[in-house]
Amino acid sequence: MEIPGLLLAKSHPDAAAAEHCSNIQYRPKLIGHDRTPAMQRWPRIVLHADMDAFYASVEQLDNPELRGKPVLVAPNSWRGVVLTASYEARRFKVGSAMPVAEARRRCPEAIMVEPRFERYAAISKQMVEIFGDFSPQVETLSLDEAFIDMTGAEGLFGTPAEMGHALKCRVLEATGLNISVGASATKYVAKVASAYDKPNGLTVVPAAKAKAWLAPQPINQLWGVGAKTTTKLHAIGLMTIGDIAGASPDWLAEHLGSAGRHYYELSHARDPRKVTRSRSTKSMGSDRTLSEDVTKRDAILEHLRRNAERIARRMRAKDYVARAVRVRLKTTDFELLSRQRTLAQPVDTADALMEAVTPLLDAFDHRGPYRLVGMVAFDLSWSKDPAQPATAQLDLFESIRVRKPATRREREAPAARNRLTRSASQSVKEGTRRDLEATIDELATRFGSDVLISATDLERKHTVMKNGINLNFRDGECVSRPRKPQKKGDSGSSANKETEHGS
Repeated sequence: MEIPGLLLAKSHPDAAAAEHCSNIQYRPKLIGHDRTPAMQRWPRIVLHADMDAFYASVEQLDNPELRGKPVLVAPNSWRGVVLTASYEARRFKVGSAMPVAEARRRCPEAIMVEPRFERYAAISKQMVEIFGDFSPQVETLSLDEAFIDMTGAEGLFGTPAEMGHALKCRVLEATGLNISVGASATKYVAKVASAYDKPNGLTVVPAAKAKAWLAPQPINQLWGVGAKTTTKLHAIGLMTIGDIAGASPDWLAEHLGSAGRHYYELSHARDPRKVTRSRSTKSMGSDRTLSEDVTKRDAILEHLRRNAERIARRMRAKDYVARAVRVRLKTTDFELLSRQRTLAQPVDTADALMEAVTPLLDAFDHRGPYRLVGMVAFDLSWSKDPAQPATAQLDLFESIRVRKPATRREREAPAARNRLTRSASQSVKEGTRRDLEATIDELATRFGSDVLISATDLERKHTVMKNGINLNFRDGECVSRPRKPQKKGDSGSSANKETEHGS
């Protein structure tokens, strides 16, 4: 379907010579008449930049022997999942989050490469600095993608197509890697556009043409529509974004709830969200892929305890507290189940997290076995923020450090006073726990994470996947490298990966 005013541009394959980036030849596919007047009338100009097969591309960049070959960045274990597949591997229908065993079955020639998160983070930082040279309004979504608000920058960088071209060249020159760029008047359309012509693509969708361009695209291109929702939408006869746009908002709301109206707005290319310069962390979590499936409650709690310790340590390092917690269990059929609850007051200790999640196990109907155990602390806020809600005021008692037993007057006080005293005593208990865990944090920082081991860990059977990936995430971005592989014969525990993901 030809959409007047749509511009697609593709770099030649030999454009990898970064020093000649300014001479890169583009093959624009121009549809319709001159685009310049329409582009000048855009209400906003939003670019979405997305690195192509980021982890795998970095590995191919650093190791020329991997170039042109199918590469899977994943833990070296059949029980792990693929983090990134190179485009050579994707031809075999291999993709991210696919079990390694299935990926190897589909692509037996694939080369397995273990991730190097510090390297990826370094390139990501370099990329974001480049984006900052184009605009002060940069919203990072993860290590490999970001929104850039270019509104009003036509005088400096030209048309949106020229902006995208310049951005691609700068990233290639600095990193040796290609990115795909989408440009439009809204964040949603720009994001869809960046994926439209991957890899190494540039797609520009003028505001006036966005609705028509979206219409023939599959329904799963709507932001927030996953596999389950796609099946549900197909069941009610909605196959394309245009089908959503042509439906009644009331009918959509009847069948899909509040999400129906949201999809309707997106299908009309309406997305009022601004590019926000800073994104606060909304969650911290840790998922553990196991070498042996678990079923028993005690075994699940062992892994949740380790998750809680990691999450709490990272929250304290960032001065965060959490007001809600979630448990994630993945079955051997790769079905991901979750249960969550809000907390009476914000917490940042492993003990408090465990007290909150232990009752949640009773809410799972599935009996297992499970191959992954995870925990997420969310609804985070800065513990030192003076503008915290009143529910956080109970933390005042943490600094009181009540040491003496209650006096007779206190024991005979009215019921309300007794409740207050109990709250204070509980807060003192939490304060003591926090002091202990904070001390362990300092020891781990100075002497390594294994300097102290919990007594309950001494007799535990190690069931975490050896040399695997323990997904410690903070809203989406990788911030540290995994541990070095252990020597043969050592008891296995998972390697660590920390990420930040946007939501």
